[in-house]
Amino acid sequence: MAEGNCIVAVSEGVVHVDDRLTDLSGMSSFSRNVSTLLERVEYRRCESGEDMEAIYRLRYKAYRLNGFLPESSDQMMTDALDDTPNCYRFGVFVDNSLVCTLRIHHLTPSEPYAPAMTRFRDLLHPRLLRGESFINPTLLAADPDFISMHRALPYVTLRLAIIASIRFHVTACLGVIRKEHTAFYQRIFGAVQVGQPRDYPPFTVPVVLYDANYEINLERVLQRFPFFRSTPMEQRMLFETPGAGELAPLTILPTAKYYREAA
Repeated sequence: MAEGNCIVAVSEGVVHVDDRLTDLSGMSSFSRNVSTLLERVEYRRCESGEDMEAIYRLRYKAYRLNGFLPESSDQMMTDALDDTPNCYRFGVFVDNSLVCTLRIHHLTPSEPYAPAMTRFRDLLHPRLLRGESFINPTLLAADPDFISMHRALPYVTLRLAIIASIRFHVTACLGVIRKEHTAFYQRIFGAVQVGQPRDYPPFTVPVVLYDANYEINLERVLQRFPFFRSTPMEQRMLFETPGAGELAPLTILPTAKYYREAA
């Protein structure tokens, strides 16, 4: 598989959500729906064994169904960027079933590896040299059967990108996306287009680089969508590298509800 396969495979419905309807508690009806789903969610950082194979198969299933991939005998989707030292691969489990997956790269001057760099290096490399850093979430893929019942799933999954941005205090979160998904990233994350669309082999559709500045957008996003909030403990458990002899946590429970209960 070519490096940097990063088109969002399953996002039908997410750009049509109306989050403006609010109830008496001040939380939008949409935010309540996402928060309710979040109560059933567990995140798992996948680094070896059966978990890795499971998310590779889920990627293949979603991208193949959407016509983005040729048929493969092993029915798995992976590339060289899965093995870089700044890569974090997650499975999202609902009621103990894997239903979604997301890959996140943390780009720094010393570890500039990410799908965004494969087609937009000329735009990003000078910024890295100036000391900027980025989060690049890619390969969002959801179980087609589950997402048909739970349209909030992409939000629950992309919550991981918000948490990563906070944990690493990056300059921006980068999206490499298809043109038809740009309105979603503009509206939800305050992202702006950088440069022009570019071809992205082996895919047949061009992609666009979108930049959501951390300092400008984070507080607005957290206020508008409280389910994106997290505690420092959750942030550490999701992204901290265990020390020698230490085991990584098997699953991590979302902590956004603690902010609701304290409000």
